[in-house]
Amino acid sequence: MQGALVDISKAVGNTPIVRLSRVTAGLPVEIYVKCEFLNPGGSHKDRLASNMLRRAEEDGLKTGGTIVEATSGNTGASLALLAALRGYKCVFVMPDKMSQEKISHLRAFGARVVVCPTAVEPEDPRSYYQVAERIARETPNCFYANQYRNPANPEAHYLSSGPEIWKQTGGDFEVFCAGMGTGGTLSGTGKYLREKKPSMKVVGVDPVGSLYYDFVKTGRITKPFSYKVEGIGEDFFPSTMDLKILDDVIRVDDKECFLMTRDMTRLEGLFVGGSGGAAVSGAVKYARTMVDRGEAVVGEGAGARPARILVFLADAGHKYLSKIFNDEWMRENGFLEDAPGLGTVSDLLAARESRPLVTAHPDAKLRDVVALMKSTSISQLPVVDSRGKLSGIVAEVDVLRALVSGGKTLDSAITEVAEDDYATVTPNTKVELLQGVLSDSKAAIVEDGDRVVAIVTRIDLIDFFTKQTAAATTPSIAPTAV
Repeated sequence: MQGALVDISKAVGNTPIVRLSRVTAGLPVEIYVKCEFLNPGGSHKDRLASNMLRRAEEDGLKTGGTIVEATSGNTGASLALLAALRGYKCVFVMPDKMSQEKISHLRAFGARVVVCPTAVEPEDPRSYYQVAERIARETPNCFYANQYRNPANPEAHYLSSGPEIWKQTGGDFEVFCAGMGTGGTLSGTGKYLREKKPSMKVVGVDPVGSLYYDFVKTGRITKPFSYKVEGIGEDFFPSTMDLKILDDVIRVDDKECFLMTRDMTRLEGLFVGGSGGAAVSGAVKYARTMVDRGEAVVGEGAGARPARILVFLADAGHKYLSKIFNDEWMRENGFLEDAPGLGTVSDLLAARESRPLVTAHPDAKLRDVVALMKSTSISQLPVVDSRGKLSGIVAEVDVLRALVSGGKTLDSAITEVAEDDYATVTPNTKVELLQGVLSDSKAAIVEDGDRVVAIVTRIDLIDFFTKQTAAATTPSIAPTAV
């Protein structure tokens, strides 16, 4: 039949670009989205799955073999689709925070799915990365897709996404924005667009709890912690992520990701997943910084127009019906306005006794910091430069260790003993997540944008819970009628 496709895999790509209007109301910068969720496998991962499998077959993978992958669901779905067409078996390993819809989707294609705990280190033998590697080693005629290390991942976007976007737009936009996961999209598409238009800005969006944001901003590897949004953020550094391609990183929290995801469906008619809501939320934040920097208008005179941002929408919303689009789940996790939950970091700060933030400058000497700790009766403090940029944390034990070891003197710079044993959160971070943060870290540094505004310790969290418990158990006394 004329015009018919050989098979559904030939429908990958040529996804439309749509301008947003209602979720960006009042914003002088135009935001457009590339609807990758309209690919046959439901996400942009169709592009990389096709390229990775092409490379594997070139390297000798034979029909009847097994594809193994550690996946948050979308790469697995794309590989499962191709496996069904080409006669491969599949084993997918997933973290347990993923939606049941994603697991069911993979099993519908006949794949075997292994679920592993989320809250373990990447090197832990129970982690989904390690379990996938073990299964791949033990399976004959196996292709371990390994999207976190496979150069065919960013190559797919360099060969496919980048050229397609350029063909659709002619490069008539200023910023390319996408969520930060394996890095394939940003690294591959960003590289192509930058080659075509050197002035193109490449902006990544990272969830609170992931490693990327702090590393890009400060060069330090802070403590990652669990978060709810799926498909973006990492607790290690994949080789497929080229951080040098980035011009900026914008951080988002779970609540704003999920509320934007719901708004994208209800206001724009775009049924996207949580990472899409995250990317748009990050793009809106970046657009506001463009306004502040006077970059909201491009050109002059009659040729002037609003600046434009193009956002990559990774996947569709049907895999999140039991979570993001479920009011009960949203309420239970404190993401709806009428949900009390345990509160946020902002609530904790408001409830504790008011005290100024004490910091040390990177040029300070050990003797100065010791005197500061003594005069303020604090045991740990952030190291922050004159622009408010965080460069580490110093605790009494760090100072003592440095002096006792003989490696440092009281005249040594404080940056020589500053540690990375902290996590960064925002005022909107849920207290439920903060518990996990402080179980593994000395302290949580609270940042509002790029500015350090507070430090939260375990005793602060204990005091907060104590006050909440006391308020809940205090009996109300009705007035006595006279």
